[in-house]
Formats: sequence, structure tokens, C-alpha cells
Amino acid sequence: MIDKKRMADILAEYEIAADDVQLDRLDQYAEMLVDWNTRMNLTGITEPHEIEVKHFLDSILLLKGTDLAQNARMIDVGCGAGFPSLPCKICRPDMKLTMLDSLNKRIVFLQAVGEALALGGIDYIHGRAEEVSRQKQHREKYDLATARAVAHLRELSEYCLPFVKVGGVFAALKGYEIETELDEAANAIKKLGGKVEAVKKFELPMDNSRSIVVIRKISQTPPLYPRTPSKMTKSPL
Repeated sequence: MIDKKRMADILAEYEIAADDVQLDRLDQYAEMLVDWNTRMNLTGITEPHEIEVKHFLDSILLLKGTDLAQNARMIDVGCGAGFPSLPCKICRPDMKLTMLDSLNKRIVFLQAVGEALALGGIDYIHGRAEEVSRQKQHREKYDLATARAVAHLRELSEYCLPFVKVGGVFAALKGYEIETELDEAANAIKKLGGKVEAVKKFELPMDNSRSIVVIRKISQTPPLYPRTPSKMTKSPL
């Protein structure tokens, strides 16, 4: 499916090493993504080189944007077809990964991929972030929460920061021009116990680009948050 040599070369350009097992797993993941996509809407990106750049490289850059300790606990909020977390898990099998999505058929797909790739240390959860983050076993329990979503950083912070332990990080994958959105989200980030630590920008092949907004959790999120989506829309932070 993908060109494994080309994938290795692309990653090497960003000083990311991938061994044969990891490249084989990325290849198998791509094959399953395209196959399952014929039966359900998982992605609009199905051409091999586009998958290499827009899904795999774009996701794995999260490992360059954050400094994850060995055996770190990570949650992907609204994980969709598994981006960015599953390519990161393939490259960092030591991490303990939770994949959360509100659509069960995506979770079924991801479970199938995890099983086929013989990836352990993954929990798959069908649920809504604003409900799951209130559960004791998930509230402020993660070293890293991440999301690659079109939602505004203000709302993403309200969904994701409640999962992050104090001292941990919420890393949002956003577009290259992020400054206005950062300004608009500043109050929400502060109220939720976060502080913007860095914005790391990457130029990707095929005229693509990415910003990773790294938000450090410096204090506990107040129990009020997260609110329901309707309340977020009606009264944005």
C-alpha cells in the first residue's frame, strides 16, 4: 500500500527513526484504512503518498512536539480513524493509549486495527468527552491528551484539559496560522488550569503545514468543566 522506503525517508527528514516492524505496521494500517473506508466514511485521504504525509507524518510529528516519558499515558479525544494517536503508538509502543470517540463504528475499526497489528496497551472507549472526563478513572489521569480536530481551541481545551494530570500536557494539532485562535482561547485555557507553553510549527511535504499547540496543565480543572456542547456554544469561555 504505502512505499515503506519513502515513508522511512520522509520520517528521517524530521529525525524520526522507524524500524521494519513499525513500517510494516503503518503499511498494514494504511491497507485496512482504505479497505474499511469503502464501507464506512473514515477518511477522504486514500492515495498512498497522501496517507504517508497527511496522516502518518502529520500524526507522528506529535512525538517531536512533545517530550513523552517512557510508559506515558495518552488519550486521543475524538480519535476518528486513529489520528494522531495510532501512528504515535506504532512508533512508541511503550505508551499506554486510550482512544475515545463518540461514533462506535470508528472504535470497532480501531479495535480491528489494533488486533491485526498486535498492539497491546490500548483502551478503546465509545463515549463523549464531556461525560468520560468526569469519570474518576479518567479525570486528570493522563500525561498527554491530544486532538486533531476542526473545533476551536477554546472548546478543544474544555474537552481535553480535564483529562490531563497537573504537570501533564494537552497538545492540539492545529493549522499553521494559529495566533488569532490562541488569543481567543487564552481565557478558557487559563480557567481550565492550563498555560500555553509552546507553539511548534512544521512544514510538511506536498505544501502542507502544521502547528502543535502545547498547553501545560498547571492547576486542577474546576469541577464545573467540561460543560455540555450546547452550554459551550451558548456561553463560550
